[in-house]
Amino acid sequence: MAMIKILLAEDSKFLRIATERALARAGYEVYSAGDGEEALRMAREKVPDLILLDMLLPRMSGPEVLAALQKDGLTKEIPVVVITGMSQKNEERLRKEGASGFLEKSALELDKGSEKLLTAVREILHRVTTEPTEATTA
Repeated sequence: MAMIKILLAEDSKFLRIATERALARAGYEVYSAGDGEEALRMAREKVPDLILLDMLLPRMSGPEVLAALQKDGLTKEIPVVVITGMSQKNEERLRKEGASGFLEKSALELDKGSEKLLTAVREILHRVTTEPTEATTA
């Protein structure tokens, strides 16, 4: 089985590096982007299995990246998990705009380690890979 590719879009260098390391240790192939434009470019280039998208990104915001991913035939099937410091009230709207999941920064407790993040990523990947979608056979 090929390695699962995850694209991480996060502007905090500390969080980006910590998350990258944790995901790589867990056996994922990780690409990361520090701003929205880079995230979009990498999504098209690498076509990852999952995108972890921070909402507050420089140069192009998370919601803008999400909208652009949805418009592009190449990237619109990629599950996007929104990482946010915001409350649940935006969840409904972002779900309508194509987000497949939500991770709340405070709940992830990334300063205490990466266990919660990895658990969440595993659950989301399990959900998105077992849900019946159009057959994607590489």
